[in-house]
Amino acid sequence: MDATGQASAGSQSHDPEFPERFREFMRAGWRDAPLEVSPRVEAPDHAKRRAELSHAFPGETLVIPAGVERVRSNDTYHRFRPGTEHVWLTGEHGPESVLVLRPTEGGHDATLYVRPRSPRDTDEFFTDRNHGELWIGRRATLPERALELQVQTAHLDELAAALDDAAPGRTRVLRGYDPAVDERVRATAPERDQELARVLSELRLVKDAWELEQLQDAIDVTVRGFEDAARALPADRPVSERLVEGVFGLRARHDGNDVGYGSIVGAGAHAAILHWTRNDGTTRPGELLLMDMGVENRNLYTADVTRTVPVSGTFTPLQREVYDLVFRSQQAGIDAIRPGVAFDDVHQACMRVLAEGLIGLGVLKAGLEEALDPESILYRRWTLHGFGHMLGLDVHDCAHARKERYREGHLDAGYVLTVEPGLYFQPEDDLVPTELHGLAVRIEDDVLVTPTGARNLSDGLPRSADDVESWLAARRAEPYQLP
Repeated sequence: MDATGQASAGSQSHDPEFPERFREFMRAGWRDAPLEVSPRVEAPDHAKRRAELSHAFPGETLVIPAGVERVRSNDTYHRFRPGTEHVWLTGEHGPESVLVLRPTEGGHDATLYVRPRSPRDTDEFFTDRNHGELWIGRRATLPERALELQVQTAHLDELAAALDDAAPGRTRVLRGYDPAVDERVRATAPERDQELARVLSELRLVKDAWELEQLQDAIDVTVRGFEDAARALPADRPVSERLVEGVFGLRARHDGNDVGYGSIVGAGAHAAILHWTRNDGTTRPGELLLMDMGVENRNLYTADVTRTVPVSGTFTPLQREVYDLVFRSQQAGIDAIRPGVAFDDVHQACMRVLAEGLIGLGVLKAGLEEALDPESILYRRWTLHGFGHMLGLDVHDCAHARKERYREGHLDAGYVLTVEPGLYFQPEDDLVPTELHGLAVRIEDDVLVTPTGARNLSDGLPRSADDVESWLAARRAEPYQLP
């Protein structure tokens, strides 16, 4: 295996052994076909972000890898998804690439180290199943990639020398993405590298105009995916949760890059399992179906939306009562969002409504203030998670930001966050009336903090109980068609 954990070409028992005459035959008779590339429209945004990062670390070398492919089984690999920060700074999506910002008097020079196309002057293009052009497709040349991304490029083979030349004690690495880079630049003060990760997270909190376009695109595709799922969901017979997962996944791969995270499709009591991704149950008429799904678009921004629907098409009175309670909680949270509001204030707005509702349902045997007291938070037995999280290139975006800039901080215009209250009554919970056992509801939307308030980016899907029933009926009246 090489430094990335990949098997060397020809090392597997099923690899062919080519005779020299065949190799000579393969080397000749090829026409060069340049790629038609032009500067990406978002390239100036990437340059601006690199300048912001440069300003935060004057005089220091910064190393931000994309990451490497991970083995799935023997010599097959998981579909590659580059590191978020690398994409945010460069727009590069390929494995192994590394951005190096080297200090200058006026800031930093940026160089993107990438693996260029397979050269025709070696046999790599037809013998190397990991990198060869006839095996995995045409990569860009260094000039092509430089033109497209508007950043200086260099051959990946030159990276080791560049890292060896980096000043000790004046170099920071975004670690955990590329073992070879981590090994080359040993961590002498881990807190310095952690600060790089923190600053990158905090720089990404406010989304620029192009990022908002990408998020809206991902959300719009997600809405279409939910519509597909509704069309494929029968009202009168059970189907596998994986049918719903697969229908949504088809839309995600067709209109986007992939799903942004493992789809949660929880039928009946499975909806009460917060991160239910096995999806090996079945829907049943009369029960609820919780679908927490999001598309990652082709520029790798992701949506995160949840809807809970009645499989039969109509909520029972008890289901509706719980659903309406969660809906009121979500609306209270959305109404609270505006610049300058504390993140925790949005949380409390949602949670107060849930706690009041739990008391009204007879589930919570305590007064409201006792239930909400930070030293007890008794209501959280039935709603373990918070009201939401930041959203962007990662479904749980900006995760390395300081608490005082995130969970213990205040909202700012340009933040995008989810609002997703839920109630979950476990089948084994003896403190819950029998009729509530296995009943769970979550409603989740993606919300932009505007200069004056909030805008629901996922309002293409209905939220109220009446609208959900009408939407489900309308979608079922339409035949499911492949995208």
